[in-house]
Amino acid sequence: MSSDSKALHIAVAGNIGAGKTTLAGLLAKQFNWEPHYEGVDDNPYLDDFYNEMQRWAFNLQIYFLRSRLNTVKTIRESGQNVIQDRTIYEDAHIFAPNLHAMGLMTSRDYDNYRAIFDLMESFVDAPDLLIYLRASVPKLVERIQQRGRDYENNIRLDYLNRLNERYEAWISQYNKGKLLIIEVDQLDFEQNQEDLGTVVSKINAEINGLF
Repeated sequence: MSSDSKALHIAVAGNIGAGKTTLAGLLAKQFNWEPHYEGVDDNPYLDDFYNEMQRWAFNLQIYFLRSRLNTVKTIRESGQNVIQDRTIYEDAHIFAPNLHAMGLMTSRDYDNYRAIFDLMESFVDAPDLLIYLRASVPKLVERIQQRGRDYENNIRLDYLNRLNERYEAWISQYNKGKLLIIEVDQLDFEQNQEDLGTVVSKINAEINGLF
């Protein structure tokens, strides 16, 4: 990419356990992009949320929203080619409405959250390319168990199922920029170089279409 070209913002979206962080790291090395990770270990609400969802749902979502807006601001100001682990959209289109539907976030809190998100989104540019990792619930469970995070031990199958349904609904209507869907169940990009090569080829094709 020439020096006068616009820096790229690539984002990876997908359910819990889909492989976003893993793929972001691999692609950062492959393309020499700067990775921006979600930083779950620094989140002061996650443990409390998984133990008492109704009490901490709004707090958690506001934390994520503030954190991701700051990430997008940092990315756009950096002038570097960046790959981002999870997007600002997923909280608003997947996690917050799911918590509301489950009765874990009040309508008052949800309406407040959505109003804050809509205002923030008006200041945010969409990624140049969104990579969506589509995975079945059994695959998600397998990957969640493999990484062994304590706070994820209590995640229920019906919770993952609901999230997957909302991801599919969101992706089916996504129109903010280029979209690449990767079928995770058929690939092992972490262990299999050929599978990673397949993903890289698809991304190259999309990126070349940006210029």
